[in-house]
Order: sequence, then structure tokens, then C-alpha cells
Amino acid sequence: MLDSFSLRLLPNTQLQPFERIIVALLIAAVALAASALVIHAAYFSSLTALLLRSMFFSLLAGAGLLMLAVKRKNVFIRLIFYALAIVALIPGPYLQQNYISIIRMGAIARETDIYLFVATVVVALVLARFYLGWTMVGLAVIALGYAMFGYLLPGEYGHAGYSLDRLTSNLFLRTEGLFSMPMGVAAEYILLFSLLGGLLLKSGLGKVFVDIAHALTGSVQGGPGLTAVVSSTMFSSINGSAVAGVVTTGTFTIPLMKRTGYRPKVAAAIEAAASSAGQIMPPVMGAAAFLMAEMTQIPYSTIAAAAAIPALLYVFALLVAVRLEAGKFNLERANPEDIPSIWTVLLKQGYMLLPLIALVGFLVYGFTPAKAAVLCILATLLLSPWRKETRISIAEIIEVCVVTVRNVMPIIAAVAVAGILIGVLTLTGLALQISSMILSWGGDSLLAVLILTMIASFILGMGMPTSAAYLLLAILVAPALVKFGLPILAGHMFIFYYGLLSAITPPVAIAAYAGASIAGSEPNETAIEAIRLGFVSVVAPFMFVYAPELLLIGSPLEIIIAVIGAFAAVFALGTSFAGWIGRPLSVIERLVLIVAGFALIAPFGAVQTDLASLGAKLVGAALVSFIIWKAVYNNDTRLSSVSS
Repeated sequence: MLDSFSLRLLPNTQLQPFERIIVALLIAAVALAASALVIHAAYFSSLTALLLRSMFFSLLAGAGLLMLAVKRKNVFIRLIFYALAIVALIPGPYLQQNYISIIRMGAIARETDIYLFVATVVVALVLARFYLGWTMVGLAVIALGYAMFGYLLPGEYGHAGYSLDRLTSNLFLRTEGLFSMPMGVAAEYILLFSLLGGLLLKSGLGKVFVDIAHALTGSVQGGPGLTAVVSSTMFSSINGSAVAGVVTTGTFTIPLMKRTGYRPKVAAAIEAAASSAGQIMPPVMGAAAFLMAEMTQIPYSTIAAAAAIPALLYVFALLVAVRLEAGKFNLERANPEDIPSIWTVLLKQGYMLLPLIALVGFLVYGFTPAKAAVLCILATLLLSPWRKETRISIAEIIEVCVVTVRNVMPIIAAVAVAGILIGVLTLTGLALQISSMILSWGGDSLLAVLILTMIASFILGMGMPTSAAYLLLAILVAPALVKFGLPILAGHMFIFYYGLLSAITPPVAIAAYAGASIAGSEPNETAIEAIRLGFVSVVAPFMFVYAPELLLIGSPLEIIIAVIGAFAAVFALGTSFAGWIGRPLSVIERLVLIVAGFALIAPFGAVQTDLASLGAKLVGAALVSFIIWKAVYNNDTRLSSVSS
């Protein structure tokens, strides 16, 4: 029994049964302790920030290192990871035990504190190396080296240098470094919402999403593609990972799309683009919404509301592209026998949507996001026993806790390194220097600053999880946009979108490559198709920077006009890229649609007067209407002549 349970917790390991069982039980115990810690802290808020964050990091880092150990065949290397796991479990209890004396001494570092700080940094770097890659490790090492040896640098980038005990005091004994705000967000929100998502999916919510989407869209031409867009967006919005969305829902949707005629690379691209859409869809947004609320000091509800229109634009563009792709290649419809009834799905499985509905209700009512998540976890556990298919056993709850810890480990590694960066940047004043450098290169041109920021965001976000990418960019890049004069929400949304773009863009494109492996398509061709389908993720950040009304910033009339213009523009551009609407479009017609699309998103103030902007929108609408009418009329005429 224990052997089979350990195999469920630690698949694909070659350990001897006894060692595997012991390690699996240790990981399960630590994962349960971490889950209990965050649930207790969320509901009762009884721990101070330093104690909660340090204990949280110790538990997660210990579990993460044990998970790394079991993948190593070499016994000596496994022993090193086991030793590091023991070391990782020390900082939390140590700070808990010595908290009063640390306060009394003004967080002045002692010799033991310095040793523990160095050990904790090593643990953080090892986690970053194996869960994120060398980039974050390099950034942390450079930051620490700069803090200690900055006196060797000449000019404005040099400083007096800081000793190891000063770094220990700032980065370890206070909430300004390793245990700063990013670690707090991970402890208070990210693990909690990931746990909620894991329980919901274990109860069968992923299948509910697919069935609802298939019931709504299956009978339409291109229905399987539309099913993929809707279900993957919903799934990834609570899962927090574009890649996880692809490998979970994609195993059903990609073969279904291929059976109805979608080319393999297009089927994989649709799934990758749709799973990426979930990362920008409220209320969770891959947990980045909570990070953004802390970084910007803007209420979570405001951020979630502001993110809604751009996210819906992205999904709308995908739906348009998928439907036009199906019409262009005259794809088959799904077999009616395979399409479930929406009423049957809702009657049998709809109750599993109640926790998500309750989550929105709790947030609207005024509960904190953390407390709302705890209540929804309780609701999920109470609802799941109603039917045998959705029942969650004790063993499955433990498995969900372990899988959740495994899934959030890249974020934990990222927030630990981000804490080091924040501490060093604050201590040395380098943050202001980086912002000044971007602004000096961009000069007085907002467009130039945005392009530089876009490039930096794309590069730094390569291969990173949603939350980790946003966090890194918020520290290093966003201050430049805010300093230039952009609304803080628009600036942070800008970097958030471009940090995500690398998931479907070569050379990394991890979500597109995951879809390609399922579809059997060429990875880079799949990534290019994903960019074509998800073009809104490229243009939307510029849209809401120049037209902040899309983020619900402005008067009601301006917001309404901007939203209508944006949806019309997305339709025009999507139709132009597809080159088909009832019939193939000529090059001239496609160019006219592109011009119309950009006219429709002409923001107030971007041209000479608001009246001119409104005129541009009207001209764009007229051009789109004309092209659609011309295409439909010509197609009807052609069909009439054929029938006669």
C-alpha cells in the first residue's frame, strides 16, 4: 500500500522501495504542513510577516530539494540534496525561536545569523538553478557581488560596498530581502490558490470545462478548435501554468481538432495560445494579480476588473481566428453523437462550478482573496462527495498537496531570488539607475521607451512561469515606465503581457513546444502559428498604454467607445491575417482591413483632437463594414450563379 502510494507521489524515480517510501512520506508531511500553514495564516492572520515567510520558505525549499534528490541516480549527489533539504528546514524555526532577541538587537547580525544567511542563499540558488535555469542564478550572484564589491566600480554605478553582516541584517533578519514582499505573496496567495486549483481539478472540474465548452461550440464549424479555446482558457486561469494547460486539456482537444481536419501545427498552436490566455484571465491570472496588487498597492479587485477587457480581447481574437481557419479550409464539424447536451452537463456536473462562483461572490462581498480561497477550498471538499466520480479521498488530498508544492516550486525559487534582488537594489539604489538607463536610451519618446521595455521584458521572461516573469520585470523594468509618466497599472500590465509572450514565441516557446509534442508537429512552425493566432498579446499592451480606457481608466463614454473600437479592430486584424471571410480576400482588401483596424484603435489624444480620434474610428468601422459586405455579397452572388 505504501509502496503504491509512494509511486503516485514520486513517479519516474528509480529509488529502492524503502528509500522511496521514506522520502515520499517526508515530502507528504512537509507539503501538508506547508498547506496547513498557509490556510491557517490566511484565515486567522496570527503570524508576523517575517515568521510566516521564513517558515513557509523553509518548508517549501525542503520539499523542493527532496523532490530534486529523488531524480538523481548517483547516491552521493542524492545525499548532497538530502543535506541541503535539512539545511533548508532550519531558517524558519531558527527565526521563530530567536525572533524576540532579533527585534531587541535591531536585527544586527550575529555569527550564527551570518552562517544561516549564507546557507539559505545557497539553498535559494540551488532551487533557482534546477527549477528556473542559470539566468536567475546569474542575476542573484551578480546582485550579491555588486552589493559587496560595488566600491570597485567607478562613476555613478559604484558605491561604498556592504559587508556580509550588513547583508545578513538586511536580506535575512528583516523583510527587505529573502523574506520580502514577493515571498509574502507566495505564502499568502500563490500556494493557497494553487491548492484550490489542484483540488478543483482533482474533483473533475477540468472535464467539466471541456464538456461545457464542447457542448456550446461542438456543433459549429471549427467547433473542436473553439472548444479548445474556451476550455483551455478556463482551465489555465485557475491552474496558473500555460504548459500545464496544454498537456492537460491538449491531450483531449488536439486529437479532436486533428480528426476534424485542423492541421497538426494549427491544432497545437490553438491549444498553446488558449492556455496562455488563461494566464491573463481574471480572477487568478496565474496568481500574478496578487503580486501586482502588492507591487502597485492597487486593490486586487481593481486589477482584476482592469485585466478583464484585454483578456476578453485576446480570447475573442482566438475565437475569430479559429472560426475563420475552419471556414477557410472547409473543415468538418464534430460528430453530433460526440457532443454532450449543455443541460445534461450542467445537471450532472454543474455543481462543481459552485466553488468558482462562490470565489467571485466572496471577493465581491469584500472578503480578502486569501480568506475567499480558504472558504472555496472548504466548499470544494464539501461538494466533491456528492457523486462518486468527483469524490476526493484522503490519499488524493495528500497527493494534491504534494503536486501543488511541486508545481509552485519554480515560483518559490523565483521569489527567493527576487527578494535578493529587491534587497540589493534597495540597499544600493541601483533600481533608480536601471530606470534612468532605460529612460536615457529612450529619450523623450514614449514609443522608444515602450519598445525597449518590450524587448527587455521578452528576454527576461523567457521560459519563466507567469508570476516569476512578472515579478522580475516589475522589479527591474516597470519603474522606468512609471517614471516616464505612465499610469502605474498600465505600466505593470505592459510588462506582464510581454513577459508572457515568450511562452508561445521562439526560441523558448515552451507552451507551443508542449503542444507540438502532442500534435506531432514541427515546434517552431507551431510557435509561429501560435503568434499569428495570439497576435493580440503583441499589440494589446500598446493599445492599453495609448488607450488606458481599455483598463477602465477614464469616463464611461470613453471606455465604451474604446472597448467597441478595440473589439472591432481585433476582428478586422484577425480577418486580415486569416485572409478569408466567406471567400478568400485580395491583398488590397487585407491591407484595407489592417488600416481600418489601426484606425479603430486610434486613442483619444493620439491624434490632433478627440473629434479626430472619433472620426478615425468611424472611418475604420466603415471600411470594415464595407469589406464584410463586399465579401458576403460577392459570395452570395457566386453561390446564386452556381445554383442557377
